[in-house]
Amino acid sequence: MIRKGFHIQLKEVNMIQKRISIIVCAALAALFLTATFAAAQPWKDWRGSGGWGPGSQYNRIYNPATVDTVSGEVVEIQAVVPQKGMYSGVQVILKTDKETIPVHLGPSWYIERLDMKILKGDNIEVKGSRVTFAGKPAIIAGELKKGDQVLVLRDANGVPVWAGWRRR
Repeated sequence: MIRKGFHIQLKEVNMIQKRISIIVCAALAALFLTATFAAAQPWKDWRGSGGWGPGSQYNRIYNPATVDTVSGEVVEIQAVVPQKGMYSGVQVILKTDKETIPVHLGPSWYIERLDMKILKGDNIEVKGSRVTFAGKPAIIAGELKKGDQVLVLRDANGVPVWAGWRRR
């Protein structure tokens, strides 16, 4: 004959065992998902800013001593890879009163997410460093104005804004 109190204790033990089983299963599932994500290593091939960062060879070309301001019409928007091994960037071809010149804005992953959109036919003013790429003149933009909107891309020393908190 089983006593009533003993029967209640068995039910409580069974409930505790079920709860422990559920907790163990949840912990194992979390461990499995973590291990799967770590094994996939989505960051494995990530190279930071893709050559567009403050310490990159490309960024060292920006020279505050050659900063100039030009105005004109955007006649084309293009993808550009300024140097071998860099991620794709965005450049506009700007037609001024004196010349038609490529203006490098920045990495695609940054420029394409901005609220300000630059379109073919826009009249803009660009302040940036005059440089030479493959023997041809170009400008690395530091600031861009479209109407009453101002887009700052680099500080006075040429440090890109997409470098974020890493270097101020």
